[in-house]
Amino acid sequence: MLNYFKQAIAGLRSENRYREFVDISRICGEFPYAINNKNGQKIVVWCSNDYLGMGQNPQAIAEAINALKCYGVGAGGTRNISGTNQPITALEKKLAQLHQKEAALTFVSGYVANDATIQALAKIIPHLVIFSDQKNHASIITGIKNSGLQKRVFRHNDMAHLEELLQEFPQDQPKIIIFESVYSMDGDFGKVAEISALAKKYGALTFVDEVHGVGIYGATGAGLCEQLGLSDQIDIIQGTFAKSFGTIGGYIAAKSEIIDAIRGTASGFIFSTALPPVIAAATLANISHLQKSSVERQKMQQNVTRLKSELQKIGAEIVENESHIISVKIGDAAKAREISARLLNEFNIYIQHINYPTVAKGDERLRITATPLHSEKMILDLVSALREILDCTRE
Repeated sequence: MLNYFKQAIAGLRSENRYREFVDISRICGEFPYAINNKNGQKIVVWCSNDYLGMGQNPQAIAEAINALKCYGVGAGGTRNISGTNQPITALEKKLAQLHQKEAALTFVSGYVANDATIQALAKIIPHLVIFSDQKNHASIITGIKNSGLQKRVFRHNDMAHLEELLQEFPQDQPKIIIFESVYSMDGDFGKVAEISALAKKYGALTFVDEVHGVGIYGATGAGLCEQLGLSDQIDIIQGTFAKSFGTIGGYIAAKSEIIDAIRGTASGFIFSTALPPVIAAATLANISHLQKSSVERQKMQQNVTRLKSELQKIGAEIVENESHIISVKIGDAAKAREISARLLNEFNIYIQHINYPTVAKGDERLRITATPLHSEKMILDLVSALREILDCTRE
């Protein structure tokens, strides 16, 4: 039987898809610096999803330390069995207020939030049909598969195709449209206004994944829906703490009846140990900070604009978008891995290459995230290193 595992590993290696993890130690207070534990070198991290550097927020660290001293390390159980603690209930109230919804519910990760919620919808709404964007995240795809619900996949951001699929079903057929506000690889925005209009026209619920939008967009960091003034048009808003909010966990926000029903039926929520109080306290501090402060968002966008401009000057093929995500197309798995390795080993710059199945074969890339804590020198050093390496690959 062991041969099956050996063959699987060999197959991954032959396709240049074998994943080798870069073991690093983040340095508290010095983000985006870290230590490469392979050689002890100090490196600059350019691929973290800690978009705003909030994992280093002194106030969040202080709140976490206080929570550790008050409550200990873990939650002690599931939410139903001793795991509901004061920091987590305060966090859920904050999330509801952030998204201008009646209630919110936390999960152990953004992935689980999507998967568990979609499965719960299948138990709550008989004969529900899901309309899913072609480029939705793996957690959404898994949730749909696990739900067993009937589905229709519409071409990415293609509203004509979505309407065509919606027209296949009677007006009174229960429906839900699931999409993302910011797509993580290409960095394009979801069609929030257009989808909301179609949902209203055809009697469908709306479910938006704001994982890559919360913290970064909107006057208070509530995401793209807030920035567009359309939060009230979305029935379920899903997000994560693991990116702009700098910790870990996921959540949904919606009307109180929706949250209450999902709370009582979502297996991924019911049977998972609750978020530890230390995480909830730190997350609450970061959300509260970003509600009041736009400094981090503004500085990040300035760095994104500058880096995109500098990359274009050296002829790097970047995916055009208006978001904070910077994707440099490589188009070859072996070459993408080689560029990533050279950046790390020769220049102490860490950018993880992205291969299949995260992106399609032939669409391999480097995914770069510029944070407010990257300096002018870091930007220029990155561009210089990439120019040297890309020039070698073109020869």
